[in-house]
Amino acid sequence: MKHAVKTDLFASKAPLEWAVIANGQLSTAQIPINAEGQVVEGGIEAQARQTMENFKHTIDAAELTMADVTQVLIYVTDREYLPVFNQVYAEYFEAPYPNRAAMVVAGLARKEMLCEVVAYAAVPVA
Repeated sequence: MKHAVKTDLFASKAPLEWAVIANGQLSTAQIPINAEGQVVEGGIEAQARQTMENFKHTIDAAELTMADVTQVLIYVTDREYLPVFNQVYAEYFEAPYPNRAAMVVAGLARKEMLCEVVAYAAVPVA
């Protein structure tokens, strides 16, 4: 059985949940949008920070911690964005770090988006 995690993030018109828990795992995808649903301006650092803040908010809403995150997939639209994204990302995790992969892609769902994160976290058994 799966259930959606209730967050205070922008309610998308797309048929999606910001996070779902099933089989002891949280699955989420986060993008650099603000409370109004707009992609934040300010380049990769601002977008990375907004994406990670949305991610942390979702983890908190699921009553988990960033230490519960097991895997992160990072998508950026330019290889040169990775060092900046890494710098912001490092502010949100401590060792042992989640398993991680980073991909450079031609584009994301919204043309102004420079990054996106997909992640998984272990949900402790109650």
